[in-house]
Amino acid sequence: MSDPYETTEAHLERLLGRALNSFDLPDRLVERLGSALAHSSSLYTTHHSPSAGLWRETHRHTYLLSDGGAASLWELAYRLGGERETRYEVFGSKGELGLAVARLFGEAPSESAPPAAHGPDGPDGGQEGLDEDLAALSALFAASPPHQRRREYTGEQSADHARRVLRRAENADRPGEAVAELLRSAYAHHITQAFGGRQCLADGRDAGFSLYEHAFVLQDGSEFSLWEVEHTATPDGRHMCEVYESEGAARGAMELRGRVR
Repeated sequence: MSDPYETTEAHLERLLGRALNSFDLPDRLVERLGSALAHSSSLYTTHHSPSAGLWRETHRHTYLLSDGGAASLWELAYRLGGERETRYEVFGSKGELGLAVARLFGEAPSESAPPAAHGPDGPDGGQEGLDEDLAALSALFAASPPHQRRREYTGEQSADHARRVLRRAENADRPGEAVAELLRSAYAHHITQAFGGRQCLADGRDAGFSLYEHAFVLQDGSEFSLWEVEHTATPDGRHMCEVYESEGAARGAMELRGRVR
């Protein structure tokens, strides 16, 4: 399992450090990845065959680069013939990943795709590959690890805490008076950082984003949460707070402000 608090730099270093073939990656691609500001990883396929002693998984690692673009690495993790130690290889395109699967497992698996064209800087998947990278990256904020739901509530001035959270919200679509009235009955609350410290580009500048859930217990025993986005994606780089009634709306706002498309 990946560490949800691992930095993008540490993630990339770990990924390349364990790959048996990292030296095969084009220098230009590695240089671009060195400027990565954020990343998202996802399981692409998995194949287990206990009877044959074979196991493999493929993962896609997508990176937001400092130039506003995106790039993906395709990782193959596998064990052959009942091996206990997992081997790793990494590729710059899905086509190269498919060729590696065919080489190792003697089959034409679903991972396989036509080999990518090679230009001066190495593999280049063309517009289709770029569109796939950008589509995967558009979900980067939403793909951050889910926060833990187990909470230890505090009963110290919870209604006042809710009032202060709503008061500092600057977004036009912040919760209205109905929510403020509801939270006047809050008698306990808990704050969880659901997304923290990520950097991305906004209008060509570095901007930081954090997301907090403020969970409240109301007099009737029900729970209600406010989702607060703190960011510096403002024209003058100042710190700004926005508050939303749902996690989806908050993450959507982060994606919009961060210009992740």
